[in-house]
Amino acid sequence: MTARQEQPTGTDGTRDGLLDAVVIGGSQAGLAMAWHLACQGLHFVVLEASPEIGHTWRARWDSLTLFTPAQHDALPGMAFPAAAGTYPAKDPVAGYLQAYAAAFDLPVRLNARVTGLARTQEGFEVRTDSDVLHARQVVVATGPFQVPFTPEPARRLDASVTQLHSAGYRNPQSLPAGPVLVVGGGNSGFQIAEELAAAGRRVDLSIATKQPMLPQRLAGQDLFWWLTHLGLMRVTTQSRLGRRMSSRDFIIGSSRRRLQKKGVRFRLRLTAAGGRTVHFADGSTLDAGVVIWATGYRPDYSWIHVPAVARDGRVTHRRGVTGVPGLYFLGLTWQHTRGSALLGFVNDDAAYLASRIAAHQRASQAAASGPVPSLRSGQR
Repeated sequence: MTARQEQPTGTDGTRDGLLDAVVIGGSQAGLAMAWHLACQGLHFVVLEASPEIGHTWRARWDSLTLFTPAQHDALPGMAFPAAAGTYPAKDPVAGYLQAYAAAFDLPVRLNARVTGLARTQEGFEVRTDSDVLHARQVVVATGPFQVPFTPEPARRLDASVTQLHSAGYRNPQSLPAGPVLVVGGGNSGFQIAEELAAAGRRVDLSIATKQPMLPQRLAGQDLFWWLTHLGLMRVTTQSRLGRRMSSRDFIIGSSRRRLQKKGVRFRLRLTAAGGRTVHFADGSTLDAGVVIWATGYRPDYSWIHVPAVARDGRVTHRRGVTGVPGLYFLGLTWQHTRGSALLGFVNDDAAYLASRIAAHQRASQAAASGPVPSLRSGQR
């Protein structure tokens, strides 16, 4: 039977006091990795900081839906339970992740925030708020959305200004009445600005850099149908095209013209703030009552106490394989291809790392058993 046909059952049992592996992060990347480790029969555990699987999805704004249609949203071994061509909302995604972990009995420990990762003679020591685990190998699958980033001008606004990061936005009704300034020209900024305008709010959208805009559907097919059939989802960061594609992001499904028709006013980059006044790059100003910072996230690897792995928020790796034997990363943006951080495409990198983990495991076992003595002539 192939791995995709098996019904793996994970276990967090140990051999000689050591887990074969620890997976840090229990969202889509961590669960895909767990499926492959379970197929190999390894002794491992998945550590999830949140109180439930899928928590990071449920915590996003109410109307959030995937850009990828349901047929592209499956983890290995289990289809996404929605009709092809539909775009799942955040709660069904969270429910799918919970059902996935339960279906394969994956060993996920909840409320297990990792506070430290260090090397040991046997492998690695992983510390949580309440436990210390030891493992031969570790996969960091914490994903690209770790710490909400709010720029410095936010600290200069008056306390009377309501401020929140897009991570804390839920819906238009949850905001105080009045105009809203959305800062950030990525997918989140465009979607939130459009939703607020549709709810009758006066909206200004401040954009630092214009990004290319792609329609959700083109010539009767979904964008990801085209990206997949043209091979663009498999273009790697090692190629010239991949390097160009990974150097900037795209706005998917939104339209600047559509937002303008709904009354959204576009502003240039926000340069400064003070009191209730924000300043833009063209010298214009705006009295701000509510500000939503759709300014993205920053990675936090301060808990990794392994030299030369993460510097200034960037991981040194090659397709998730670091220079430290037995330490891997999964689910990074453009880790290998455009799909590396996406729900339905992370499996390619997970399968690749699983093969590396299995090879490392075999080598470690061979080294531990030592050389097999040869028989001298006449011995039996």
